[in-house]
Amino acid sequence: MRIAVIGTGYVGLVSGACFSELHNEVICVDKDASKISVLSRGEIPIYEPGLQELVIRNMEAGRLAFTSDLQSAVRQSEAVILAVGTPSLPSGEANLEIIEQAAREIAAAMNGYKLIMVKSTVPVGTNHRLQALVASIAKFPFEIVSVPEFLREGSAVGDTFHPDRIVIGADRSEAAEIAAALHRSLTDRIFVTDIRSAEMIKYASNAFLATKISFINEIANICEKVGADVTKVAEGMGYDRRIGHSFLRAGIGYGGSCFPKDTQALIQIAGNVDYEFKLLKSVVDVNRDQRFSVVHKLRRIFGELEGRTIAVWGLAFKPNTDDVRDTPALDIVQALVGLGANVRACDPVALPNFRNGFDHERIAWCEDALEAADGADAVCLLTEWPAFADVDLQQLRQRMSRPVLIDGRNLFSAEQLEHAGFIYSSIGRPALNRGTAEQADDKPA
Repeated sequence: MRIAVIGTGYVGLVSGACFSELHNEVICVDKDASKISVLSRGEIPIYEPGLQELVIRNMEAGRLAFTSDLQSAVRQSEAVILAVGTPSLPSGEANLEIIEQAAREIAAAMNGYKLIMVKSTVPVGTNHRLQALVASIAKFPFEIVSVPEFLREGSAVGDTFHPDRIVIGADRSEAAEIAAALHRSLTDRIFVTDIRSAEMIKYASNAFLATKISFINEIANICEKVGADVTKVAEGMGYDRRIGHSFLRAGIGYGGSCFPKDTQALIQIAGNVDYEFKLLKSVVDVNRDQRFSVVHKLRRIFGELEGRTIAVWGLAFKPNTDDVRDTPALDIVQALVGLGANVRACDPVALPNFRNGFDHERIAWCEDALEAADGADAVCLLTEWPAFADVDLQQLRQRMSRPVLIDGRNLFSAEQLEHAGFIYSSIGRPALNRGTAEQADDKPA
């Protein structure tokens, strides 16, 4: 099939590359000419494991191309994937200006029947709104189907080729079948429903996963007070097939481009129909507060943080990505600087993106974990990159001014910590936490 993909963000770029790998002819479109120039050279403006190799291979095979000419791309294609951004407005609602403008341009470019597959995350009712908009402009027949994406940054290529399911929302079975045929080589778990239900499935899925994260973080906070281990609690819970183990890892909360945006958008969707989504509001509140648990732990150990040097390991919202959108690290670093601390920050790939969004005279940008720890009073681990797990803790302790380790992702095990000599604090694992505030002023031997 000949496919035009409108938008080259995470969803559009990964979808385009993967569909070309399935021997479709794909042309990806973006208004940003400089971005198209970069992509046309086989360079990837985002960090996503496996994506660059996929792009280069299919460009060389002649199945994947990039352009800023939307009209030409649409006219060459049988299907159009709409994958532009729907950023949040100050109210939390999704901003639909970009997707509506893209729909207008697609409609004006049409030269025959087109199947328009909307992968952008949009509020319930948006696809029908786009349908009316395209119909008011287009001179040729078309169908709009909702095909929400469920990709995870850091594993988006694998998620595309091995999806849990494909959801297709369509008004007509004929349109649903065309979309299903395009995805059938990926999985036989294809769920076809009406358009509005498909739109809601995306929001409901992300809201539920966010709820699991906030729930286990609340349990972790209680575990710290009653002496239970949240990792054992989560493991025991997960053996119940109704619950499962996924998304039950306690830490400093979720971030990124999806969960924060989609939870706020769903709260607004509910509010627009006079329904107060109390549960999801609490999920958002818990997640916001959980970020500062690291700061609270530091203050319990040191008291005031004025003049203290704090190493921050991890700036991306999760490992295997350079995405720093709504990363917990931003709130934490801003809080530390606001309390007068000096921050030494590092991240394997996300440091440039983070620095572009927030810089300060009291932040030193470091190449690696041990450099960041030089002379530090404490290390705060915020992103569970494998490189941090491999650090020699004895060597780390010798390079620090004070042996304080705050593990915001429960990365380190009891075995690793047993002889390391750290004042250690994790999330919801009181049995592993050790050391006193007084010991924090004892320099490493």
